[in-house]
Amino acid sequence: MAEELPEYYFRVRENGALVFRVDTENRQRRIEMDQIAVVNIKNGEIKPHGDRTLTEDDLEHIKAWMTDRAETLSRRNMDDIFRAVDHLNLTTQWAQSRATDEQLDTVTDDLLLAMHDLRTVLVRKKAERLVRTPAAQG
Repeated sequence: MAEELPEYYFRVRENGALVFRVDTENRQRRIEMDQIAVVNIKNGEIKPHGDRTLTEDDLEHIKAWMTDRAETLSRRNMDDIFRAVDHLNLTTQWAQSRATDEQLDTVTDDLLLAMHDLRTVLVRKKAERLVRTPAAQG
């Protein structure tokens, strides 16, 4: 291998990761991955695996990964929202130019309800921000 492997490997799961210590310093020069912890991003919990005790170095690496992972997920979430805006625009163009009456009959109620729900939430949230802003400045 041209580069050295990282000291830790994080196997991503739905709410966090399994944390492994990577070891190549053995007789056979094989890559060994020893699970040391389970991480939950949602609640910030770090659980040692089995009867392990995590070192300060372990915790430092895990916490740094958790911070990076939270930032990555946040960026992805915003990207998903911008993609949703694109999809709404594409859906509008489809409805206006290519959709058949049957296709529109199939999706119109679902789309109208989803858009009404989204609009209601967005308007309420914007009103809350507008009410909060002058109070924060005063």
